[in-house]
Amino acid sequence: MKAAVFYKPNDIRYENAEDPTLVESRDAIIRVTSTAICGSDLHIFDGVFPQIRPMTLGHEFMGIVEEVGRGVGNLKKGDRVVVPFPIACGQCHFCTHGLPPHCENSNPDHYGPQGNLLDGKGGALFGYTDLYGGYQGGQAEYVRVPFADFGPRKVPDSLTDEQVLFLTDIFPTGWTSIDWANLQGGETVVIFGSGPVGLMAQKAAWIKGAGRVIAVDPLNYRLEMAKRVNKVETLNPHDVDVVQAIYDMTGGYGADVCVDAVGAEAERSFLEKIRSVIKLQPGTDKVIDLCMQAVKRGGIVPVVGAYGSPYDNFPVHRMFDKGLTLRFGQAPAQTYIDELIGYVESGRVVLDDIITHTLPLAQVSEAYKMFRDKEDNCTKVVLKP
Repeated sequence: MKAAVFYKPNDIRYENAEDPTLVESRDAIIRVTSTAICGSDLHIFDGVFPQIRPMTLGHEFMGIVEEVGRGVGNLKKGDRVVVPFPIACGQCHFCTHGLPPHCENSNPDHYGPQGNLLDGKGGALFGYTDLYGGYQGGQAEYVRVPFADFGPRKVPDSLTDEQVLFLTDIFPTGWTSIDWANLQGGETVVIFGSGPVGLMAQKAAWIKGAGRVIAVDPLNYRLEMAKRVNKVETLNPHDVDVVQAIYDMTGGYGADVCVDAVGAEAERSFLEKIRSVIKLQPGTDKVIDLCMQAVKRGGIVPVVGAYGSPYDNFPVHRMFDKGLTLRFGQAPAQTYIDELIGYVESGRVVLDDIITHTLPLAQVSEAYKMFRDKEDNCTKVVLKP
């Protein structure tokens, strides 16, 4: 088959790869009909998350069931499915408590309770380094899906791939950030980052009852999209002091909720980059601090942007003084996906309005660079095998 194979930072190639086969009784083989590039894929592409051996990337994909193992009774050849990005067994302690990203059985070589840099990791993810299971990803013509009786969900034929593809990751991730905020109705929610996850968090905030949604991003084209598709207010940190602007917009209190949908690869100045190199800290945690500054006392800061290393000078003093609640982590996509499919099917939410580019998988190398470098106002790329 053909696949997008990562070799080293800035080197991903469209080439022949080994066809997947059934390994365990609960496996399925999926013929991929649509896949996408996620901001998290860029962490590998840019070398922030290390991967030594070649690997097919991609954890946002869907397609047609080609083959199932004898332990999969809920799927058959020909079923059209969307696949959540965590690989989870559905039977362990964490899976049965609604936390599939922490599955005890999907990442046996590197799993553990510690959460260290190079061991004690959580459950497996598709196409996301050997530390997270070493499974080949979905930017390919075919993919092996473990625990296929728990993860994949059938989707109605009445919906296009583009309408449901983002149920794999970015919509459940945006939804998670707002669900963690426990909105009661009428709150002011600020979303830092108007990339794909931030845009989905904006959609979720309206559904969950926010009274006001404010998007923060340094790129005007992203803010224009946020206004167009999600009807939010916008702030550009190049134009205003964002924290002060949020105080001014909220009577001096700050927002009820500030979501970090950016993660470690936030925009940085040259001096900030030099400081990161000196401290051996890839990326930055500056967005978390901005969220903690901009949120009101007693407020909530959900963090769904990815962080993979420690940072010194973490503003724990601010968190303590303001009595903040912070919550971090991967989205429990399997926990939410059935509810979210219903929102899409009923028309209560539209997900495909953020797609800016659709390209053949053969152009994956160009697509990665365009997405990373934000060329041609690129917001979200869908790839077709």
